Amino acid sequence: MNPADPTPPADAVPPADRIPRARLAPPDGLAARQAALVATLVAGAPMPAGFAADRVDAARLALLRKRAGEVARHWPLLATGLGDAWWRTFRDWAAGRPTAGSLRDGWDLARDLRKRGALPPLGAEELAIREAADHYDGRQPPRHRRLPALARTGGAVALQVAGRVRLLRPARR
Repeated sequence: MNPADPTPPADAVPPADRIPRARLAPPDGLAARQAALVATLVAGAPMPAGFAADRVDAARLALLRKRAGEVARHWPLLATGLGDAWWRTFRDWAAGRPTAGSLRDGWDLARDLRKRGALPPLGAEELAIREAADHYDGRQPPRHRRLPALARTGGAVALQVAGRVRLLRPARR
């Protein structure tokens, strides 16, 4: 070993498969505590013991805000149509739901708002366009439609033919 170079020679460091498992594994219970904390932060699970509630709530709120921003980037008309109510609407809807990805979260939120009769006209147009272009069953990721499709939502009508989507009638405002 060279005193000027603190790096040990290659033959002095055992390969990872020779390091005893006890040195590689995390301490007992750590993985379970981490999983419980993640579930609390992103899926609305109960607060695990040993964590400061105010800090966990602040982190949960920050993650929800970030998630809302990501969904708004995928669903800009829905977010714009809700205006100042966007954050409150998204927060109330997403608080106890784990994310399925920004695109699917926005799609599920738009469908939920449609079912409750609270979908704004811009959101209705965006949802009609998406449903004409792609098939989404709420469980599997969306996939592009190959055959012509017509979608109606909140008065908006969109038609997809040969991969091109046209809004035939905008939603009533």
